[in-house]
Amino acid sequence: MFHHILQAAENFCIHQLGSSSQKLETLPKTRTLIACLNIETSDAQRFHTYIGCDESLLQTITEIFLGEDISEMETLSDMLLETTNMIIGSAKVLAGQTDSPHFTISIPHLSKDNYETISPDFFATLFISGGEMSIAIKSEQA
Repeated sequence: MFHHILQAAENFCIHQLGSSSQKLETLPKTRTLIACLNIETSDAQRFHTYIGCDESLLQTITEIFLGEDISEMETLSDMLLETTNMIIGSAKVLAGQTDSPHFTISIPHLSKDNYETISPDFFATLFISGGEMSIAIKSEQA
């Protein structure tokens, strides 16, 4: 499932932001706003999925989608939630085109956690034209 989410994030960068990305299997070292979205697969597995962006990338996304050069933190937070929804929704479509388990998704919300407290099972950071997007997933233990 993580590879579908990562592919969806890379597609988002290319098709929505018009920029390629460089992937590293590290967690961000900069301050990152994080959104969480829960996933449940058709085989009853549950995951917490996290997408975080630094302020620079969120400003870029907001400028592209809303035409705002400088946005307040509330607008940046809303844009992160929308970005998370678009990426995970796209990953759901990608998974549906393969033999991977299908999944349902929850509504994204802002996370108060940081990546050290989350301790994700899988993670990567995409470096995109002056900004960072981090993607992480943690299995929910039954």
